[in-house]
Amino acid sequence: MEALEEREEVEETAEDEISLNISDFFDELGEAVEEASVTSAESDFDWSSIDTSHLPSSYKTNSQQEKELLQLADHFFQQYTHLCPDRKPLFIHPLNECGVQKFVSTTVKPTLLPFPDLYYWSGCASFVCDYLIMEPLKCPITPPSSLYSPTTILKYQRGNCFDFAVLLCSLLIGAGYDAYCVHGYATLEMCSLDQTQELCPLLRKPPEVPEEEDPNKYRIKYPLDPQSKFELQQKAKKEEETESTQEEEREEEVVTEVGMPKRDPLHGLRVHAWVLVLPGKRKVPETFFINPFTGNHHSTTDECFLGIESIWNHRNYWVNMQDCRKGCKDLSFDLSDSICWEMMFSESKELSQSPTESPNKDTDDMQEKGEIDTSFEMPLSWVTQIRVSCREYENPFSRGKKVILYDKAKLEKWAAFANEDGLVERLTVYADSDCTEELEVKEWFKHREDLLYMREVNKQTQLITDHFRPGHPLLLKAHSYTSLEPETGHTVEFYHTARVDGLWKRFENATEMTEYFVGREDFLHMRHIEFGERDKEMENGGITADANPRPIVQIKEYFHRNPEKPADEDIEERVFMVIDDVIQLTYHLELHDTIASKVVFCRVIGREKREDEIFLSRENTVKYEPWSSEKHKNMLHLYDLLWELRAEQKELKHHVRDSEAEMLNILMVREDEEANIKLSVSMYSTAKRGQQQEATVLEEEQRSSQSPLENESQGGEEAQSLAHHTATSSTL
Repeated sequence: MEALEEREEVEETAEDEISLNISDFFDELGEAVEEASVTSAESDFDWSSIDTSHLPSSYKTNSQQEKELLQLADHFFQQYTHLCPDRKPLFIHPLNECGVQKFVSTTVKPTLLPFPDLYYWSGCASFVCDYLIMEPLKCPITPPSSLYSPTTILKYQRGNCFDFAVLLCSLLIGAGYDAYCVHGYATLEMCSLDQTQELCPLLRKPPEVPEEEDPNKYRIKYPLDPQSKFELQQKAKKEEETESTQEEEREEEVVTEVGMPKRDPLHGLRVHAWVLVLPGKRKVPETFFINPFTGNHHSTTDECFLGIESIWNHRNYWVNMQDCRKGCKDLSFDLSDSICWEMMFSESKELSQSPTESPNKDTDDMQEKGEIDTSFEMPLSWVTQIRVSCREYENPFSRGKKVILYDKAKLEKWAAFANEDGLVERLTVYADSDCTEELEVKEWFKHREDLLYMREVNKQTQLITDHFRPGHPLLLKAHSYTSLEPETGHTVEFYHTARVDGLWKRFENATEMTEYFVGREDFLHMRHIEFGERDKEMENGGITADANPRPIVQIKEYFHRNPEKPADEDIEERVFMVIDDVIQLTYHLELHDTIASKVVFCRVIGREKREDEIFLSRENTVKYEPWSSEKHKNMLHLYDLLWELRAEQKELKHHVRDSEAEMLNILMVREDEEANIKLSVSMYSTAKRGQQQEATVLEEEQRSSQSPLENESQGGEEAQSLAHHTATSSTL
């Protein structure tokens, strides 16, 4: 008996623990729902105060066809709750802004707006997420009681996830996509638009393409190194022990780590709405989701989407009958499968009819068989035409700009022409999660006359890199610098196809200059110049850098292989030691050679240098290897070669001075462009053209509103100049 009493006591304590755990869970759940509802109620906009008097009658009443539709929807809902009592209520006919019940499919208004970017899903998604301000649901675990029209949402530029999804779905269907609104469940981060744990899309590296293995089955297979089985077993035991200890340490770190997100008590219960795009139309290859809050596309296997209750478009409504315990990754999106998806209204048979069949014959056959046509033609949308003006499209941010926080990054967006320098986007990368230490800043520009479209700033090295679009008057492609002062380290890239000399990159600092070439007929691909120090007396005397140029110490040129010449006659490297008066030639190698042929012209010791004189002797001035070409042993050939090299050396000096002048001109132009930034306005932008005209009118009014004394003085000066002109003409 005592043992039985002890067992009963143990069972009672276990049941008490389970009941306590369940009660604690529900208490925690209730607290989480209350906190979420309180935070959502703190919105700074009151929807009950909007003016609905100007709305048309379709917003305030239901037509006879809409009433029949609501009756059918109620009948379907009753059957659904009877057959599936454990499932949550469907989102079928919420109230609109006028307090009238409207079926969700009639709220979708397919519209194609007259903007090129909105013909593609990415443009539609980015416009919706930028134009609207996100508002959380009043209760995070239940769908909203109202669903406003897309026109009202566009007017006030705010809404919840269902408003975002309906507007985006309307634009996508209008653009020709097979799109659907989705009512389902998602994670806390997706429902609350929290991207602080995600990597910024602009920082994601493209996936690496795996290298294809050599399919040659006859390649040599090298034998593996012999290994002891006993040593492998001991190594495996040690790895298992270390893995177990590492797992324990990880669990402790997860518990104690501050930066990790807390467990969400409402995980799997948070309601969210997004957009589903099926393949087929517009050459869409596969099914994907679009999160309307961010405009990003997601795979249907994404773990952020936890389940689907129903989907709808402007024609029908489908209820998901599949198991979502594993999220959406195992769901089938074949809407014609009645086992996976329960359709509210059967599709009309007239849609699938061949043109040769007559509809009267089908109806007669159905009447003879006693069948009833259960298809229902969806009424037209009660929403008026969706319109977006050019001004609204060009200025999508109602608060002036949009700020998005990512993991160790911050993205800021502005409308075009909002900033005087044309800045439209800025990405700041930080070293820590608290966003206190900046590592890198990237800025994007639009409509600049200097064609600057991106700037990168390394905060650690203070290196600035400007990127330009094609068409710059100086043919600039990129410019890296720390200061716009000359000789402080500049790297300039050019659009080489537009240049005659094929120059695509030039680096210059106080002591050297390096130029890189592409596609030249002489096969030159690099030129390196070394400079000496300027004359300090002239520099201290206040003489400018143009009058006191840097002395050229050495010029090196590198050439690619010319297949039309023999290797021992094709120059690979050419060195002009200007101060030492030495010229060195290095030739390309043949396949069987190991040491390159060389020719060196040196200055004669003890002989004064003269400009138009060339003194050549075999012993003192020419050195060449014995395996060089036989032509190099001919003194006349070497004499002619030396004359050519002297002439080319003079041309190279002029070219170096031209390159220095070009770099100075580039810096002057860039400094002027940054000091006087100008934005170009497209001839098709009527709004900006109107603003420019207003600005010119104001300037003219300011000029005309000068003081009368100034006008009289100007008139007196004009009269004097006219009298002087008449006097001189009379004397002539």
